[in-house]
Amino acid sequence: MSKVVLITGASRGIGRATARLLGARGWTVGVNYRHNEPAADETAAEVGRAGGHARVLRGDVANEADVIAMFDSLENAYGRIDALVNNAGIVAPSMSLADMSAERLAHMFEVNVYGAFLCAREAARRMSKDRGGDGGAIVNVSSAAARLGSPGEYVDYASSKGAIDTMTIGLAKELGPQGVRVNAVRPGLIDTEIHASGGRPERAAVLGVQTPLGRPGSADEVAEAIVWLLSDAASYVTGSILDVSGGR
Repeated sequence: MSKVVLITGASRGIGRATARLLGARGWTVGVNYRHNEPAADETAAEVGRAGGHARVLRGDVANEADVIAMFDSLENAYGRIDALVNNAGIVAPSMSLADMSAERLAHMFEVNVYGAFLCAREAARRMSKDRGGDGGAIVNVSSAAARLGSPGEYVDYASSKGAIDTMTIGLAKELGPQGVRVNAVRPGLIDTEIHASGGRPERAAVLGVQTPLGRPGSADEVAEAIVWLLSDAASYVTGSILDVSGGR
């Protein structure tokens, strides 16, 4: 039986690349999206072409009922959930904290922190051995911003990812005895659509040349790290935060 994974925010970027790569490994992939159904359908098609199976799941990670329904849908369809890629996240236009509205701050932390915690909670409930699960793996998608701070750009986003790092460390210790490994990747300047969401579509290309490797990274390169952390090849790795940032 193929392994079953839920990938949040899988309609584009790192989520889509990870779905495609897991499809090539024969996994069954729950493709979560919030708004863009055609993009999610394309991700599912890519998973199928790669050799895997996909189930498209609409849901807002910051909505508890949506999160529970996504996990229920996968579990009911396939009888198990083996992994979570906690990838869904947002960024907002670059500005200093002094200029940020309360609404922006609330939305940032609602999606990037609360949403990630809800998804991790549901994964823990379903995969923990003391709750009837078979164990599994969680990979949280953080950001190099968590250790750089993103001054003058988006301190709120960076701080939300700092929370993800801390959750990874604590949850790994909590769930290790239950057969669940928890790790994170911290992408750096990756060439995806998220930079356009922050109002700077050229950001990765411009800043990427300043990294030690002299270029931005690709979503596929981050996906390789995520898939390794999910795999049995990383069976003794938990509580780790892996930078995929070109040395930045």
